[in-house]
Amino acid sequence: MSTRAAVAWAGADPYAAALRTGRGPLFLRRTDGWLLPLEVERWCARADPVDRAVLDRCEGAVLDVGCGPGRLVAELAARGRTVLGIDVSEAAVDHTVRTGGQALRRSVFDPLPGEGRWGTVLLMDGNIGIGGDPRALLDRVAGLLRPGGLLIAETAAVDVDERSEVQVVAGAGDGTGSDTLDRGTRFGRSDGGAGDGGGAFPWARLGTPALLRYAGRAGWRAVGQWAAGGRRFVALRTLSPSNSAEPPKRTALISSQRARKPSVDRPVADR
Repeated sequence: MSTRAAVAWAGADPYAAALRTGRGPLFLRRTDGWLLPLEVERWCARADPVDRAVLDRCEGAVLDVGCGPGRLVAELAARGRTVLGIDVSEAAVDHTVRTGGQALRRSVFDPLPGEGRWGTVLLMDGNIGIGGDPRALLDRVAGLLRPGGLLIAETAAVDVDERSEVQVVAGAGDGTGSDTLDRGTRFGRSDGGAGDGGGAFPWARLGTPALLRYAGRAGWRAVGQWAAGGRRFVALRTLSPSNSAEPPKRTALISSQRARKPSVDRPVADR
């Protein structure tokens, strides 16, 4: 995520407020006024059966990119897995730590612990859209994973390949206008109003076919795709060692999944 995007998302007060209460409504609003509902209640709940089935596929140490309030990090920690969440929102990181997980306030494009050593990277809940540039995100994730590492991404439930500028907002405005969206939800049109968050930032929405196209061009190998609970997922694997400019960090892994909030430089690596 670019610096502009990270600042905009992190400064989105409606997002922080929604995480504190565990309730919406909360939306990503495109600059043309269309609204994408965000599933705050599900994100703030415990991992559901669909989530847990995804986590069953994880290998090695797990990095949850855009972890939000940390339900997946907490579930993996409870299983005794080595896991770290990252998010640009302080409220999200704090929530994750309170639920028993480890999390850092970082963008995926910032320097991160354990680069080139992660077994699995998660891009759930639409996070394949981070930064608005799927190819750049895939290249970055490839540099985070160990050779042959696994990426599990959640895609839109419709065939879409969309990039836009969005803003986090609370409330749906007048609700006029609609456009069918994945999981049976809908966009509504908003002309602005109370509850605006930070500035606009780039975002992308990808269906499975679009993600597979980007992944193939970027040198990934598709190893699975499935649907469950109205949600869709893709598993991808790196083909060759990372070409990251910096060598993997060689510091030790966290040993406790229930430690207090770590410093921003505390490293993580595989057990």
